[in-house]
Amino acid sequence: MNLVKLLLMLGAAAGYNEPYRPQFHFSPQKNWTNDPNGLVYFEGEYHLFYQYNPFGDKWGHMSWGHAVSRDMVHWQELPVALPEEGGVMIFTGSAVVDDRNTSGFCAGGKPCMVAVYTGHTPRKGSVPAVQTQNLAFSNDRGRTWTRYSANPVLNLNLTDFRDPDVFWSVASRRWIMAVSLPNDHKIRFYGSPDLKKWDRLSEFGPAGTTAGQWECPALFQLSVDGNPSNTRWVLKVGLNPGSLQGGSGEQYFIGRFDGTQFLNDNPASLSLWSDYGKDCYCALTFNNLPPTQPTVMLGWMNNWQYADKLPTGPWRGQMTIPRELVLKTFPEGIRLVQKPARALTLLRGNTVGKPTTGSFEIETALQMNGATEAGWKIAGRDGTYTLIGYDAVKHEVFVDRTHAPFPARTSAPIHLTNDTLTFRILVDRNSIEVFAADGRVAITNLVFSEPPPAFNFYSNGKASQLRTTIWTLRSIWSGR
Repeated sequence: MNLVKLLLMLGAAAGYNEPYRPQFHFSPQKNWTNDPNGLVYFEGEYHLFYQYNPFGDKWGHMSWGHAVSRDMVHWQELPVALPEEGGVMIFTGSAVVDDRNTSGFCAGGKPCMVAVYTGHTPRKGSVPAVQTQNLAFSNDRGRTWTRYSANPVLNLNLTDFRDPDVFWSVASRRWIMAVSLPNDHKIRFYGSPDLKKWDRLSEFGPAGTTAGQWECPALFQLSVDGNPSNTRWVLKVGLNPGSLQGGSGEQYFIGRFDGTQFLNDNPASLSLWSDYGKDCYCALTFNNLPPTQPTVMLGWMNNWQYADKLPTGPWRGQMTIPRELVLKTFPEGIRLVQKPARALTLLRGNTVGKPTTGSFEIETALQMNGATEAGWKIAGRDGTYTLIGYDAVKHEVFVDRTHAPFPARTSAPIHLTNDTLTFRILVDRNSIEVFAADGRVAITNLVFSEPPPAFNFYSNGKASQLRTTIWTLRSIWSGR
């Protein structure tokens, strides 16, 4: 038996401490996971549903797994919420809180949770696959679910028609659904008074990048520069394949939504990217958050190019950290800014001079001083390493894992205005998430190196690092 298999077996026995098991990102105890689904806050709990195979660590038998959290950081995995049934898989979708009982599903005069999901019936012989939109509801805080007896509620008899993003529109006083027509590179909008009967409203697209299929739309409203009277809508769209860095990735559009149609503020040819790494896909926002809480997004940390080849076990797949979203105005226009959710600071342990475990956080800044390149080298004991830094010649932030498994160099354009650049870097055993320029750029990459890592500054010139603080991060699974 080789060493890797032995370590995996020993880790499985320990539970949540296997080699490469992330310690502050959610991953299921075992088996396959991909897209987050139905992100919603209800009665003091954050609910994370997710694409899940209850029977193995490869894609198949798609169902909705389920986890809950009181702080969006520490997660408790619950039994499967919506299992595959009658050969119909449960694909990506939304969960909403029906506090007006518009659906008629709620009992006892209390709000209930309603899931809106894509049902996928695979191809059978000469009969093509079909994807439809369906409902299920829960009156016990998401612990048990009942499928709507009149499903599907939306059926175009299409093989590719999926991933409904649903929310209540105050402007039009109805439910809005943004759903993908993947091969047409369009997002179609529907409206409903009761979640059961849906009327077609409008379409958006093609626009931006149209390689591959469009998937996993998310439509949400944000204030601009912290001004609640000045808002824009963000329409985020997944691409698979054909993203900026290859494989799966996500672009976004900024504009206005009047309850019926989305109007893009920018030229249709402009592509804006929500993450410049290889490994952030199908990111969705939480519904029904308290009004004092910022909008929060969470995605699947993976890429369809190699998702089934990750060297992990007995699970395969994990989520990104939750990220708070705002819009800010820059010389080039209004852009999305992301920062780690504030609750993650609960995990900070001691500040250290260098990392001592595989899970840590760094806040720092670069002053280039005429250097052509500067940054940090994170090296594993097995000889693999990743570079994080700034290339002053190309004017870009980069994360370079060409000397690690699944080699790639990912980058984002940034022109420095005062010769300095801020970084917040989160490392968690098998991943690196970089937030540069105060969140203007996010780069998410899986990196499989043997811990504990060595962390060293380097410079091709006279660059220096400023205000560097390193924290160890406690495990969210401790005490299990």
